[in-house]
Amino acid sequence: MPISRRDLFEKGAGAFGALTVAARAEAQRGGSRPNVLYVILEDTGPNFGCYGEPLVRTPNIDRFASQGTRFTNAFCAAPVCSASRSALMTGRYQTNIGAHNHRTWDWHKKRLAAPASHICDWFRDAGYFTCNLQPPPGQRKDVNGAAGAGKVDLNFHSNADDKSVFFDGYDWNQRKAGQPFFAHITIIETHKGKGWKIARQRPQSELVDPEKLKLGAYYPDSPIVRDEYANYLDAISLSDGYLGQLLGRLEAEGLAQNTVVVVSSDHGPLFRGKQFLYDGGIHIPLMVRFPDGRAGTVDDRFVSGIDIAPTLLGFAGVRPPTGAMQGQDIFGTSYIPRPHIFAARDRMDTSIDRMRAVRTREFKYIRNYLPGTPYMQHNEYKEKNYPTWNLVKDWAKQGKLTKEQSLFAAPEKPIEELFDVQADPDEVRNLAGDPKYRETLKRLRALIDRFVEENDRLVNFEDPVDVYRGYYGHLPEDPTA
Repeated sequence: MPISRRDLFEKGAGAFGALTVAARAEAQRGGSRPNVLYVILEDTGPNFGCYGEPLVRTPNIDRFASQGTRFTNAFCAAPVCSASRSALMTGRYQTNIGAHNHRTWDWHKKRLAAPASHICDWFRDAGYFTCNLQPPPGQRKDVNGAAGAGKVDLNFHSNADDKSVFFDGYDWNQRKAGQPFFAHITIIETHKGKGWKIARQRPQSELVDPEKLKLGAYYPDSPIVRDEYANYLDAISLSDGYLGQLLGRLEAEGLAQNTVVVVSSDHGPLFRGKQFLYDGGIHIPLMVRFPDGRAGTVDDRFVSGIDIAPTLLGFAGVRPPTGAMQGQDIFGTSYIPRPHIFAARDRMDTSIDRMRAVRTREFKYIRNYLPGTPYMQHNEYKEKNYPTWNLVKDWAKQGKLTKEQSLFAAPEKPIEELFDVQADPDEVRNLAGDPKYRETLKRLRALIDRFVEENDRLVNFEDPVDVYRGYYGHLPEDPTA
């Protein structure tokens, strides 16, 4: 059963006694306010033991989930970091604020138009110290583990004098005595890169056996595919240890009893997940631990990425002005349950595309605005970092893919995709042309029409020469460095 913040705070004791709904205003004036720690495990789906992943080792995450509330239907608003984080940190759809393209070149970035703002502005106005956890200057490395990556990656500028600065500092130990903090941390080792290599340096007995993996219908069964998937799970296990160290630090510093901790991700992983609107790209983990709250709760309400910012602020009793955020405080007394969530994909690096999706409990509808552009159009990042991506392309040329596997490698996309996500969780049976689902198609199509009308005013096609210059740092005719 869903639990409201009123239930959690009024049943709790100690620090949270001052944070009942009735006492929020007093808390904002300087009462006993909680610290808020927001953890993003980069590029991660709900592939933890507590979410039913059978082979991964996640003892710290599983223990954390048992101490709080685990959400089973949380979805990000975009399947890539900069667009998704722009929504996560503002409580607004990235398309609504012109932050939808990954990446937005610096000369196109703008400050947010009021009343929209970065979450830190609201925390700061309420007297909180804000920090993006990372080692001190001069001590930062490519891989920082539990110390934090310091990643920001937003498609808009800060309202501060220095347009690149969103946080007050790099660690909560920089705050004034007695000052509550909002701390954000990215544990980046689940992102493709050095963390995946470090994960494989652990004893063989602690690594996932690729042969035991159960692959989705869209995956070719190849040692390359199995190894990449297993390595992803190994990176999760590595990062699980880093989360344990971070939570241990809270305990050691006596902060755990007055800190709300939220663990989530920015978007999903792997070759058909990241950058795409299938559940593999937008279904994310979300867990919340209250110091004195009810433990071991599972909540199946729909949560959108735009709900996370107002929820984090709600822990501090902070309510942004009307119209500042499109999301809702999921523990707030005025929360209205979502019957569906929306997600959007736009340009990824130099790969120009536009997709919109709506997800209900039973169905997923995707509209492809550029049906003549294949899913697997040229994307340098994917081709350099995802062996499965290249394998699928190669097997497609050789005619070795099954019907389900060949869908993603097709030379064009259908205009509309409709999936029964309960009967077809792999999303490989498109029902858009099935007369039995005509009414469902019309209903979800209308939802996307309305979403686009309300949120895509700032969406337009970019100059491809400008895109080239942004990605490569020079014009096509210029010599490379």
